[in-house]
Amino acid sequence: MAQVFPFQAYRYTAEAGPLETLVTQPYDKISAEMRRKYLEANPHNLVRVILGESTPADHDTDNVYTRAADYLRDWIAGGILARDPEPSLFAYFQEFAVPDSGETAIRKGFIGLGAVEDYAQGVVHRHEQTLTGPKKDRLELLRKTRAHFGQIFMLYPDPAGEIDAILDETALAPPDAQVADDYGARHTVWRISDLDRIARIQALMADKKLLIADGHHRYETAVAFRDENPGSDAARRVMMTFVNMHSAGLKILAGHRLVSNLPSFDKDAFLSAAAAAFDIRPVASVAALGEMWGRLPEDEVLIGAQIGQDLYGLKAKDAAGRLNVTVLHESAIRDALGISDDAVRDQRYLGYVRGAESAAAEAREGRAQVAFLLKPVSVKQVADISFGGGVMPQKSTDFYPKLLSGLAIYRLDG
Repeated sequence: MAQVFPFQAYRYTAEAGPLETLVTQPYDKISAEMRRKYLEANPHNLVRVILGESTPADHDTDNVYTRAADYLRDWIAGGILARDPEPSLFAYFQEFAVPDSGETAIRKGFIGLGAVEDYAQGVVHRHEQTLTGPKKDRLELLRKTRAHFGQIFMLYPDPAGEIDAILDETALAPPDAQVADDYGARHTVWRISDLDRIARIQALMADKKLLIADGHHRYETAVAFRDENPGSDAARRVMMTFVNMHSAGLKILAGHRLVSNLPSFDKDAFLSAAAAAFDIRPVASVAALGEMWGRLPEDEVLIGAQIGQDLYGLKAKDAAGRLNVTVLHESAIRDALGISDDAVRDQRYLGYVRGAESAAAEAREGRAQVAFLLKPVSVKQVADISFGGGVMPQKSTDFYPKLLSGLAIYRLDG
């Protein structure tokens, strides 16, 4: 089953500057404003490599991807990045405040290399469909740099917590790195070079199957790159962070939907159409909706719909074992609003936001025609669908916090 390997990571040196000025959120979570701030903080910030800027003068031999490769080579030659002396794994803990809850949690995982497997082999399982555009972009970056800068977020089943116990042992020592991210989460890393400890982790992982929590596009990019390079053992591995799906620190947030710019939207017409699939009633507030979610059996679906100043609860008449996000897309977005699956994939009328109150405010203040509010799915629901061979709509899960890019770099050519 799951194959895990230590590796000689490239990491930022003290010469590069404070670590908080060098690491980034995942490439697809970086806004233009975040990118600007990253580069203002440090010219060696990883965003220069993973999310470079194109210019009108770009051509085949000088473009955003070739420049990324140049930066990487220059930083290694200049001592900004240095290679670890021996192959290692890394314990990786994230301490964070859970949004909208007041709870503080610690998510525990470890960074290592994982074998690049086809889905058909039954080792790695996905839970979301992917889009072509991001894969083409990431594949070209990988071709030019021959390096992985962020980790695929993988879940594995370990109800007894045996691997977590090894990570806790490791965390008794002083950390190798510690940094706070853009949202206040604290990320702490310990290098594991002890051969016995590495072997214990590898043995415990050997019978595990894996579920991609985050990084579907990058994983499928690694598969494509492996297929392009059949003679390269290094291309058969990709950097991952492995987290126990039974960990108390594993949190999934909801990806609330915002509908905007829909031609001829009419509230009464929408509610009338939605009544075919939902029992609809007014709800006093987002807080009241949250209380209703807390009492809701897992096999029932209740979706919030903020339209202007009015909040409605849409209770599915027949959930039929479907996830709330699936019911939303099929019965409300497609059937009641008439937004096609192609339009959803192209994000023509649909946006996503974290935080139910923030989403509702978008509709109350007129920036969205409708804000659909969702109860977060559970890890068990995601695992049941993924291990059962199913997939979920885009943005069905928001595993929080994200894994930082730049804590370790896997360079295929050593």
